[in-house]
Amino acid sequence: MAALLYSFRRCPYAMRARMAVAYSGVEVELVEVSLKAKPPQMLERSPKGTVPVLVLDDQVLEQSLDIMRWALAQNDPGDWSMSGDADAQQQIAQLIGQNDSSFKTDLDRYKYAVRYPEFSQQVYRGRGEVFLSQLEGLLNEREFLITDHLTLADIALAPFVRQFCFVDPDWFWQSPYPKLQGWLQRFLQSALFKQVMHK
Repeated sequence: MAALLYSFRRCPYAMRARMAVAYSGVEVELVEVSLKAKPPQMLERSPKGTVPVLVLDDQVLEQSLDIMRWALAQNDPGDWSMSGDADAQQQIAQLIGQNDSSFKTDLDRYKYAVRYPEFSQQVYRGRGEVFLSQLEGLLNEREFLITDHLTLADIALAPFVRQFCFVDPDWFWQSPYPKLQGWLQRFLQSALFKQVMHK
């Protein structure tokens, strides 16, 4: 049986999983999920009901990072995982950890500020900018976040930076983060991103 990847096109977690799978060249059957009517087969294998979910013969992977790592373990032609470089791997893990915790919280509050009336949208954006500044600093040194080529970190973070950008694109493209803007632009124009976002 072919591996099944349950996904939702606009979800940043699903996006990064799809990119890693597409990059690795592993064949999976992609199932686009309607979040209002999740397939019973998916809920049977993954009761938590969130995407992405990868159903394999011998296991079910329910976290986007686990799916990405699984795909890279099958085939990683551009060394996204920085095999053999423990320092780089630690940097990747650290950046993804920050992205998936504090930055994701700030992003959600910025995007859905009406649900969090304790502070203004500008305050939430300012909190998110702490991470954007950090990324800008890394990109001052090189074209990508960790080294001079794409790694797991770039692919794992870009869908979330994209989401942050889309809350107020006019602000983002005039913000004081030119390196980050260039990095995001290259990501959005990449063949891989266009491939996985194809309707």
